[in-house]
Amino acid sequence: QVHLVESGGGLVQAGGSLRLSCAASGRTFSSYAMGWFRQAPGKEHEFVSAISWSGGSTYYANSVKGRFTISRDNAKNTLYLQMNSLKPEDTAVYYCAASYATTAQAMGDISSPLLLDYWGQGTQVTVSS
Repeated sequence: QVHLVESGGGLVQAGGSLRLSCAASGRTFSSYAMGWFRQAPGKEHEFVSAISWSGGSTYYANSVKGRFTISRDNAKNTLYLQMNSLKPEDTAVYYCAASYATTAQAMGDISSPLLLDYWGQGTQVTVSS
């Protein structure tokens, strides 16, 4: 069992930055590919970014490429998402998710964290114009 807790969300003006964290507890964090997903009001979940278990491979949705950076610290059991140049359309609840069987690359083809092994409760990001 893996327990995931997101933090770092908040209200920021367009063009600003936020850094989300996802703290993992339970089974070996470094065994899992990790990803970030988001759900905007009235919309379905969508993939944001994913990282391999080693951190050596990263993947991004086209909408965030060049603005967001995913990283992980396996010694601290923590996943991060650095979000720069935020836009109002980035407003959403952001979820981290973990998967043992699904690779980070394959997470790009998955729209919802609920299809993976574990997911957190989410953290709200609001970007004002």
